[in-house]
Amino acid sequence: MSVDSEAVRLRSEADEPGWEVDPDDEWGVAVITTVGRQLKLRREAAGLRAGDFGRAVGYSEDMVYKIEAGKRIPRQEFLTAADEVLGAGGLLAAAWEDVKKVRYPKKVRELAKLEGQAVEIGVYECNIIAGLLQTPDHARAVIGAAQPPYSPEDVERMVGARLSRQSVFDRDPAPSLHFVLEEAPLRRQVGGTMAWRQQLEHLLEVGRLRNVTLQVMPTNSEPHPGLDGRIELLKFPDGTAVGRSDGAFNGRPIHEPKHLRILELRYGTIRAQALSPRESLAFIEHLLGET
Repeated sequence: MSVDSEAVRLRSEADEPGWEVDPDDEWGVAVITTVGRQLKLRREAAGLRAGDFGRAVGYSEDMVYKIEAGKRIPRQEFLTAADEVLGAGGLLAAAWEDVKKVRYPKKVRELAKLEGQAVEIGVYECNIIAGLLQTPDHARAVIGAAQPPYSPEDVERMVGARLSRQSVFDRDPAPSLHFVLEEAPLRRQVGGTMAWRQQLEHLLEVGRLRNVTLQVMPTNSEPHPGLDGRIELLKFPDGTAVGRSDGAFNGRPIHEPKHLRILELRYGTIRAQALSPRESLAFIEHLLGET
């Protein structure tokens, strides 16, 4: 194999957009630094130069150095190949369970952690279908519509982060989940007709779960407290809660009881004005029937 053809075969930094480490993510930096150090120690113990090791796992020497230095997030296939080449007995491959979380933005991880601990989650969305309810194709189309556009790698990373939060539906015991969605986003055929139909079918499926309440706010409803943005309320087993609203308290997470009462009042009013759960599912079925 010639040097030129070999260089083409090896993955370089240009082939790996979106796998940089966020320097402000302290936990993420610690994870990637630790994994990189273990890789370097095992490589050196095996008597392999970085270039030789890189060729064995399909990466350039420069990328190997950057991963070992904790400056790049290694892919799962890199860790799997490195584990085999270095005879790590599955230890390096197992590091992916922590590494994959670093790919998700810090804010998303923090939100997913809170949602994973909550016993009750209430969400009102005014402009989109709530992320916890999105199908992969819908999420991909929504994220891909951003301007300036994300790279394909970043789109997939963000889709993965959004979908990972949906593990909340698999929890046992199941949390109580309440959603209020505006009519307009339900009618918007995001991703094309087929993706839109699949999204509506998914809403019907989720809305019929015993621990889920799904409501639709019709466009012809009276003005309500959610017109200035989304609201999310999470309640935890110890009686504490956290809330956030685009239109209140500068959009920051709040924990103070007096502020939470304001959000609860607003969310309760929104739910009262929306269609009932049964009417909402019938409304979505009607939308499906229009195609």
